[in-house]
Amino acid sequence: MSDHDWHAKVDRQFVGLKSPTMPRIQAGGHPCQGLYWTPKDKRPRVALIATHYNVDFSEHYIAPYFAERGFGFLGWNTRFRGAEDQFVLEHALIDIGVGVRWLKEKTGVERIVILGNSGGGSLMGAYQGEALAPTLMLAAKGATREALQQLPGANLYISLNAHQGRPEVLTEWMDASVVDEFDPTKTDERLNPFNPANGPPYSADFIARYRAAQRARNQRITDWAKAELERLNAAGIPDILFPLYRTWADLRFMDPALDPSERPCPGCYRGHPSEANRFPGIGRANSLRTWLSMWSLETSKCQGGEHLAKITEPALVVQSNADMGVFPSDARKIFAAIGAKDKALHMVPGAHYFEDSEDHRENVVELMAQWIRGKS
Repeated sequence: MSDHDWHAKVDRQFVGLKSPTMPRIQAGGHPCQGLYWTPKDKRPRVALIATHYNVDFSEHYIAPYFAERGFGFLGWNTRFRGAEDQFVLEHALIDIGVGVRWLKEKTGVERIVILGNSGGGSLMGAYQGEALAPTLMLAAKGATREALQQLPGANLYISLNAHQGRPEVLTEWMDASVVDEFDPTKTDERLNPFNPANGPPYSADFIARYRAAQRARNQRITDWAKAELERLNAAGIPDILFPLYRTWADLRFMDPALDPSERPCPGCYRGHPSEANRFPGIGRANSLRTWLSMWSLETSKCQGGEHLAKITEPALVVQSNADMGVFPSDARKIFAAIGAKDKALHMVPGAHYFEDSEDHRENVVELMAQWIRGKS
């Protein structure tokens, strides 16, 4: 939507707030920041909130569409916006709670809709799950424990083109042929997805070996991170950063027969996978603690399933058919994982952010808006 389409119809308010576990910094910035979008000169009764692990969601593409339809929309950022390498789930959830509480106490909103979009899907699922049945606070202390025990819950949950979870998406995108994590040039050709001898199309045997090797790669990094953290801590060093290479190599990027959809193939969000895989991708830099908190299949709580199972409020899962990074099976798994009895799954036309068509954007917003109205 171009600027002139919504400026006369929509208001935006900047919101900057402290967190229970992080004050305003001396330069003036607040750890929690965002934009609250509303219909012109109105105080909506229902509002959505959307947050991502790393991406700035304050100007989320869908915000003005909802505001034009009479809803509030808080595009919200935690302290980790643009700082994914420092991410810790517990503090991200606390920061999201600041935004939800602000909607409840300062805006006149009566019902809140959690919108889990793209990579933020599992984060928002974790938030709602922890608000309903807190478990992370069991290992926390002090202000962190207290804040995690008091996360305010929402009334409805929407999953929109959402990845299952951070460890899941990274592992499925990992290049399984990586031999040395600190040398991106070394490759096991028996597992190289870009070696024509291996496909596409990929055989069932190659797929099984490749997927197993992806999980093994994730575990190797986890084992190293745990041992390295212990070694460094013993020497008085709290943490370090390390790079991650070659993470644009999901077999579904190259083989359209895998998880069939209307997506362009070969392709990924960064272009052709064989080219994109040479450049930094998701998880490109991490602290050891961030790896264990966000990306590790063994230790991360950023996996969607266990949190989605706690959600009992009405839920809607929406997935676009031409998405190049979230696939139909992902949407079906998210839908199956949600604990609510009142839930629906809709497959719709469009790309990941519906950037391919204004009509697709309008239609998907109208679908979600009508669903919210029917539940409010």
